[in-house]
Amino acid sequence: MFKNPLLPIWLPVRKFQQASLPRLPDFLVLARLDRPIGIYLLLWPTLWGLWIAAEGWPGYHLLFVFCIGVVLMRSAGCVINDFADREFDAHVKRTQTRPLATQLVKPVEAVIYCAILSLFAFGLVLTTNTLTILLSFGAVCIAFFYPLMKRYTYLPQVVLGIAFAWGIPMAFAAVRNQVPLDAWLLFTATVVWTVAYDTEYAMVDRDDDIKLGLKSTAILFGELDRLMVGILQILFIATLILLDRRLSLGIYYYLGIAVASGLLIYQQYLIRDRQRDNCFEAFLINHWVGAAIFVGIVLEYL
Repeated sequence: MFKNPLLPIWLPVRKFQQASLPRLPDFLVLARLDRPIGIYLLLWPTLWGLWIAAEGWPGYHLLFVFCIGVVLMRSAGCVINDFADREFDAHVKRTQTRPLATQLVKPVEAVIYCAILSLFAFGLVLTTNTLTILLSFGAVCIAFFYPLMKRYTYLPQVVLGIAFAWGIPMAFAAVRNQVPLDAWLLFTATVVWTVAYDTEYAMVDRDDDIKLGLKSTAILFGELDRLMVGILQILFIATLILLDRRLSLGIYYYLGIAVASGLLIYQQYLIRDRQRDNCFEAFLINHWVGAAIFVGIVLEYL
């Protein structure tokens, strides 16, 4: 009798499919598709990189690859993060209802789910060039190591920043088949911005994280948290201005930066008393920061 060589791989996937489809909402929540803020924050810098690298419209192919790739990799990152934190999330107010914490999704299901999402994302990257494919392996490594960082360092936000900025060198590689200094300046700006807004996010969980022995920049900065967030925000804007010395963009780019700066100042107002809800609202506003800068870049290249 003929034996399918793919049977050992296909059977677990098939069982996962049969078991998971009736519980589709649980898997959507696990991938945080009900809360797309993470997709936006990962997407905007990637789009900045695409438009600057292409000096305008990057084409339907690359736009599709990077937009869908962002959704898939952000979803995979959320799944692996919750898998790593499943023992902690049940004790944190903001995360105690997540599917792995409540055992609505089994750990083995989460691993298979993450693998499927990652494979689809890699399939998209395979339609680009060799340099982009090579860089994609770095993205996967960072995404998988990030969830462990809060156990060993007070700087997990820096690792998250690198993960969220990694789409920029990949975008330049896909468009130009090289990663010039412009890409790394934009990369640096994104890392600094991410550390700032994820510190605001970490301020929401600070008390719970201290009890659990976890680490974050919010804990590291302590009473200097607002000052450090402000310094990081200033460095973010300064790096974007420095980038323009190489790109020679115009008024629309600076209008985008001006709007973004106003939103960053408003965030300082929101986090003034370090209240959980206000810190979370400040974090959410960064979606509009990224959008403002993107609109400015797009208008410059019209």
